[in-house]
Amino acid sequence: MFDAFNERRVEVLAALAALERHAGEVGARSLAQRIARELSAKLADDRFNLVVVGEFNHGKTTFVNALLGADVLPVGVTPTTAVIHHVVFSEEAYAECVPDEGEPERLQLAALKEYVANRHDGARHDDDHVRYLEVGYPAELLRDRIVLVDTPGVNDLCLQRADITYKYIPRADAVLFVIDAGQPLKESERVFLKEKLIAQSRDKIVFVVTKADIWSDDERDEALEYVREELTKLVAGPVVFAVSAEQALSPSESGPNSGSGMPELVAHLTAYLAEERGRIMLDNALGEGLEAAAALLHGIDARRRTAKMSRDEIARRIARIELDLEGQQQTIQQRRVAIGEEAASIRAWVRRDLDRFCDDVIRQLEHIVAAAEVEALRQHLPGFLEATFVEWAQRESEEVARALEDLAERTVALMRDSAHEAARRLSDDAGEDVAPPDIRVDTFGYDLGVAALFSVGVGLVFTNLLMGALMAGAAPVLAYYLRGRIELQTRDKAR
Repeated sequence: MFDAFNERRVEVLAALAALERHAGEVGARSLAQRIARELSAKLADDRFNLVVVGEFNHGKTTFVNALLGADVLPVGVTPTTAVIHHVVFSEEAYAECVPDEGEPERLQLAALKEYVANRHDGARHDDDHVRYLEVGYPAELLRDRIVLVDTPGVNDLCLQRADITYKYIPRADAVLFVIDAGQPLKESERVFLKEKLIAQSRDKIVFVVTKADIWSDDERDEALEYVREELTKLVAGPVVFAVSAEQALSPSESGPNSGSGMPELVAHLTAYLAEERGRIMLDNALGEGLEAAAALLHGIDARRRTAKMSRDEIARRIARIELDLEGQQQTIQQRRVAIGEEAASIRAWVRRDLDRFCDDVIRQLEHIVAAAEVEALRQHLPGFLEATFVEWAQRESEEVARALEDLAERTVALMRDSAHEAARRLSDDAGEDVAPPDIRVDTFGYDLGVAALFSVGVGLVFTNLLMGALMAGAAPVLAYYLRGRIELQTRDKAR
């Protein structure tokens, strides 16, 4: 079997080398580099990419650490500091920063969390050019050239980081999709599975339900049956494991990993890799090679059409395209301004609602303060203020979510219409069919942003999307704001 795999691998590598050469000959240098760097090198090195995917705060990194058998990767990293990690086998542990260009920078493994945190604090200025952080560790699962890839959350509110995760999916030989036992298969996860994993033929998926220790024995069977039934609606014969990564990393007295579910998962992965690895790698390399060949053929066809045109005709078409691009830039700017104005109106609306809310609280406080003892106020007032604020903020977030969703839908509709119209005009000007770009990725990002208003938490969403620090701490901010309102009302009464 191994000899047959090697023979097929040599054939596929030869085909990829020919494709890379043809791409270079026609000037498609970026395509040639991608074939060499991502397809040929991976197959030649016999690297198998096992990619861990899931929403933020679902315990992905803790789960990866459980697979490694130790706390290797930093946990508790915020969405703003999330970065891709490649974990490879090494007898000696190390960490390495791999940039887009230039030589990798070796790091101390113990300093990895500090390095990641510094990206958020702005202590480093070149981190935007980091491709990934590579971590070497002597984990038995990785010994046979397995690359374990830990990705940022697919529901990251930063589309740039979410896009990084999306780009890794086509490179995955297999996917470990992490689901939180506390909120299994949210709508955003279903959308991601349908539009990203299954739509891209990433059907080699193992579903891992983390934090399973929150279930009782009776709840466990019922919950897993529900997860399997729901997944069956999306993918045939889903493979599902329930694990407790924290329990695996903190073995009980009855033995290592006792009851954590990790030994069963690792045994499945080991058998799966032994039986399917070669076929999967060849299948993926051929699939991506065919996509690259189709892109190259399209480029060659465009050049062939251009070669039939006279120099004057080419110049006229280029002039029309440039003129059309200028008009598109003006249209985009106008729409950007309009969207900004609508977003500003939402912020102003929230500010007005906050003013009214504070006025109501002040009126209540006057009666509360008059009727209560000082000690009772000291003990209960902060909790009352915070609970009142959180209740209001939850109602407000639902209204803001609806407004944002409406704005997002109209924005994406405009983008899609503009893209189709631009593609049509470009086809006319260039003399060939141009497919309009797919806007679904951005739609997914908008949907996640709106859904996060209900699932991530009011404070985080308002901090990231609308109000900055205004909502970052409920009681302190409210107290400061109320003080200003009370002072203003006092001055008005004094007049």
